[in-house]
Amino acid sequence: MKVTLKVLSGPHAGRTFTFDQHDTFLIGRAEQAQLCLPDDRYFSRNHCILEINPPRCFLRDLSSTNGTYVNGFKVQEAHLKSGDKIQGGQTVLEVEVTAEQLQQPTPSNPYGAMQLQATQPAIVIVECLNCGRRDQAEASSPNERMTFLCEDCRQELRRQPQPVPGYDTIKILGKGGMGCVMLARNQQNGKLVAIKTLLPEVAVSEQAIKRFMREIEVAAALYHPHIVGFVDKGTHNGVVYLISEYVEGTDAARLADSRGGRLPYKEACQIVEQTLDALDYAHSRGFIHRDIKDQNILIHGQHPNLDCKLTDFGLAKSFKQTGMSGVTMAGDVAGTFAYMPPEQIRDFRNVQPSSDIYAMGMTAYSLLTGAIALDISPRANIAETVKAIFEKPIVPIAMRTMEVPTAVASVIERALAKEPANRWATAGAMRNALLQVI
Repeated sequence: MKVTLKVLSGPHAGRTFTFDQHDTFLIGRAEQAQLCLPDDRYFSRNHCILEINPPRCFLRDLSSTNGTYVNGFKVQEAHLKSGDKIQGGQTVLEVEVTAEQLQQPTPSNPYGAMQLQATQPAIVIVECLNCGRRDQAEASSPNERMTFLCEDCRQELRRQPQPVPGYDTIKILGKGGMGCVMLARNQQNGKLVAIKTLLPEVAVSEQAIKRFMREIEVAAALYHPHIVGFVDKGTHNGVVYLISEYVEGTDAARLADSRGGRLPYKEACQIVEQTLDALDYAHSRGFIHRDIKDQNILIHGQHPNLDCKLTDFGLAKSFKQTGMSGVTMAGDVAGTFAYMPPEQIRDFRNVQPSSDIYAMGMTAYSLLTGAIALDISPRANIAETVKAIFEKPIVPIAMRTMEVPTAVASVIERALAKEPANRWATAGAMRNALLQVI
């Protein structure tokens, strides 16, 4: 399926923007906006942003001065449907949702080649694979097979996940936005493993599930002492599961919390250095993590003999681009966005290794100071967080704590430059610079 934004009026009238997978779209006077309106004073620099995951489309106003309107009504946020009109100043955009179907040869032209034809999405009946409850969903065709879990089952499976065939569940290790992580034992060989369950937020096609599995398998080819090893994958009653090696210990976020919110700088730097080593290896092979944060760094042992492993490589991208996440900006997940660089928010698909370096800087800053680098309230919403990422300078580490040496702070702060070209050129370069000053 596709979502198309058609500019009906204003300086860009006639332009269209088409999306066939998860992406973001920024509108405003800023040069970096996909729809840049530098001469329209009605618009703020970063006016509003759309998250698109066909057939879903979600709009969020970024605390703009003059507001964003949908079908004539001022909104802070809105789920958009085909035919809805977005307006600001002289500019009006229309949302169009279409599906592509093969047009079969007709009786009058039985030997004609089949062609793709844009149609309205089909409304199909989907059945929860866990409890059997039925609901409606949009699909590319009336015959498309869909995987669906109802909201009640998703909530219950987050609370109490089902066992995975072939494994005995021992305990739940953690819960997150996509699902949860369990410690389990392989029934055949007795080995301990970690099982991450992923719960599709919306009805998704079986083709999308297969594409997700293929992408995860590609990322599983990463073998490095500081990257969690991949074991297996599969689906069970609508739940997607990924099985990886079990790392006994904790994650960097919990470790910092256990120490009052932050770590001594030498311990934090050891964690950062090992993680950068893993990133440098992955980047050299064309892989980008896209979701680096304290919670995704697993730690075994104690400083100075601790061992770190980076987990969930490419998982956030695959989960979103195959449609399983729905639209994430619709939820209250400002903390997820706080680690993202400006370019990843406004252009999700074309992320480069420099985005991981920024997120690594954010992670290091958090471990060193117990705070995020942005000057925002701890209760800031997504709009305030995104606006700060685009427009506000970071808070220097020295203003959070005086215990971090200036040379160490400089290495971390360079990674947090808003312009990718001003960050470290590679994860390896950042690692080497950090090793020289600790």
